[in-house]
Amino acid sequence: MTPPLKILLLGKNGQLGWELQRSLAPLGELHALGRGDAGLCGDLGDLRGLAETMQSIRPDVVVNAAAYTAVDKAEGEAGLARTVNALAPGVLAEAAQGIGAWMVHYSSDYVFDGSGTHAWKETDTPAPLSVYGRSKLEGEGLVAGRCAKHLVFRSSWVYAARGDNFAKTILRLARERDHFDVVDDQVGAPTGADLIADVTAHALRRVLQEHPAEGLRYAGLYHLAAGGEVTRHAYARFVVAQAQRLGIPLKANVANIAPTPSGVFPAPARRPCNSRLDSTKLRDAFDLNLPAWQPGVERMLNEC
Repeated sequence: MTPPLKILLLGKNGQLGWELQRSLAPLGELHALGRGDAGLCGDLGDLRGLAETMQSIRPDVVVNAAAYTAVDKAEGEAGLARTVNALAPGVLAEAAQGIGAWMVHYSSDYVFDGSGTHAWKETDTPAPLSVYGRSKLEGEGLVAGRCAKHLVFRSSWVYAARGDNFAKTILRLARERDHFDVVDDQVGAPTGADLIADVTAHALRRVLQEHPAEGLRYAGLYHLAAGGEVTRHAYARFVVAQAQRLGIPLKANVANIAPTPSGVFPAPARRPCNSRLDSTKLRDAFDLNLPAWQPGVERMLNEC
């Protein structure tokens, strides 16, 4: 009998990691680790511990869903952000290469400067505006450079019923205030962690079913975002309208959410205004349909 596939998942308690525990479980024997787990190391701040964990488990696939995501805080903690978002993925990739494993890693639209109005393609030149964006870009490069069998997925505006996100912030504001402002010059596609997790499982199933040499043709960088686009302001109005439909008590209504430029809300880290991602390469490579962003947000609000 063929032994089950061994999968190592890091970042099990995050928005994406929580969904990946569900989507990856049917593929094989899942070893899911968080930062504070006893025994094996799941802390991306401990590079030696990560290398030891890889050698101990010797997985067939390592999926790194852990990251330093405090975008503004990263401006003052550049070293830690780089360790977690770049150096640690590099260590995992090098170990994966050594044992012949596939590595899956996640990145962000923050690797781009947000200029223009076109949807970014994988071939476009990155130009991150922040420490966080630079650390994610470096991590992509280290993974691709150290592990031949890699899948790197860039996504944008990730949300889930578990954890904090933009939609939940809007709900909190709508409960607490009669009116508030939301930026209207940032555009992207809200992308559910459940969608990212399901696409990950689908892609892994595809590459693992192939002959090893054939499977390598799928290795590379892919943009993964829900269909459509929306401004932050219109997204906020959508969230409030859906919450009202569900009977969630709110102080604010849709008409009392005012549009405003990003400059009104200065922050330590600059955000890209254009977060559109072109997912054509992913759809074509893996025969996928990426649904519009609205149904996923509706379902998330039903679960909150």
